[in-house]
Order: sequence, then C-alpha cells, then structure tokens
Amino acid sequence: MKIALVDDEQEYLDEMAKLVSDFGTQHCCQMEVVAFLNGETFLETFEDGGFSAVFMDIYMDGMDGVAAAMKMRGIDRRCILVFLTSSKDFMPEAFSCHAFEYITKPFSPQRIFQVLTDIQEVLPPLQKYIEVISDRKTVRVFLYEIAFVITDAHYLDIALTSGETLHCRMTMPEFVKLTGGDSRFLPVNKGIIVNAEYLLEFEDNCCIMENGAKLPIRVRDRLKIEQAARDYHFGKIRERQAHFARRSAPEGIRKGD
Repeated sequence: MKIALVDDEQEYLDEMAKLVSDFGTQHCCQMEVVAFLNGETFLETFEDGGFSAVFMDIYMDGMDGVAAAMKMRGIDRRCILVFLTSSKDFMPEAFSCHAFEYITKPFSPQRIFQVLTDIQEVLPPLQKYIEVISDRKTVRVFLYEIAFVITDAHYLDIALTSGETLHCRMTMPEFVKLTGGDSRFLPVNKGIIVNAEYLLEFEDNCCIMENGAKLPIRVRDRLKIEQAARDYHFGKIRERQAHFARRSAPEGIRKGD
C-alpha cells in the first residue's frame, strides 16, 4: 500500500508515518509512505494510480486541503482520500471530494488503524509476508513466494517458487499461525501444506504443483482436499469480480460518500 501524507505540520507527518509503519508491521504487509508539507508540492508529483490512499490535512498554508483534493480528483477519481483536520467546519466540502473518511485531530492510533483496516477491505489484497530464520539468518518471505511446506523432523522445508528451499526450525502449527491462517495454504497430508495458487491438478492420489513437484495426499480425504482447492479458487474469482465492480461503480456509491 503506497500512501501520501499531506500536512504542513511536521509533527503530524512524523506521527502518521510511524502509525502507518506500525500498522504494516502488525499486519505483515509492506507500507510505503511519501510525505508532503503542502498541497502544491503534492500535486506536482501526483499522477493517476500513483497512490493507494491520500491522507490530506485541510487547514494548510497556501493551498488548503479541499482545494488540493479537488485538483487531485481531476487527475485520479478513484484514489482513496482521507481528510485530517482540527475542525469539522469543512466536512460538507470534504465529502464533495468523495472522501472515504474524515478524521479530526488529535487522533488516536486506534482511529488510524481502523481507517487503514477499512481501506484494506476496499483495495486488492495486500502482499503479506512472514519472517523466518534459515541458515541463522532472518529471511522475509512473501506468502505468494511459497509453493509448499514439508515437515522434516523438527524443521520445515519451505519451498519457494524461485526453486530455493528454506530450512527452518519450526512446527507446522507455528507456520500456519505466522500466515494468519491464510486460506491459500491447504493441508494435503500429515506434514505437507501446499499453496493452492500453484496446485495444477490431482493425479494418482498426489497433487501436482506448477514446479513439477508431486506431493502425496491423504487418500481418505482426497475429495475434501479437491473441494477445498476449488473453493479457494472460486473465492478468488468472486473477490476479483467484487473489486472490479467497486472500481467501476459511480463515484457517489463508495463508502464515506
């Protein structure tokens, strides 16, 4: 998620940048923050699709936030806009800019986190990652990079789409907890979890992965495993359809309008 912060008070820019970073750490997703001390500088670099969301102060020296937001909307009508202000006087004008939310200062971390969570719900899924220790080094791994995971005694072999395998001292339940129970990871046998994104087909009581790996499945649970894989892919299709529907909906229908 790439976020622009526009505020003429450095104190609030620093506070917001820290909160956004903390949110990304807690939710295991990458957050990129770009700060601007005035609306003019922000507009000089703003382009269609450049940011996932913009947090805009209203009372600023020079161009105020509402005026900057109006010009922003002339460039990108879909970017999520959140106003930050010490007064509610401009609320009608703010929502005429199709604002997603309106946050009054001073704000709490809980309030910012809730708005960021709400933003997540209307954006395409963020790329989540986990951190594991392999070969005495801490390695950050995006979930989409993991093809499958196999138990090896007190270790896990985490096979990546790149062909690399990370040998990590952890249990399978610990791995599942790290991923937040992500639905893409399907247990297919004792000590074996596969990423449904890279599961090609089932053959001879095995699942065939995109990289050619052939992993045995529990024979008695084969139908349940195949159904779980279908359910996952069907859910992904529904998510994409819902996302495209939101993106193509008239401006006034979005949350906060």
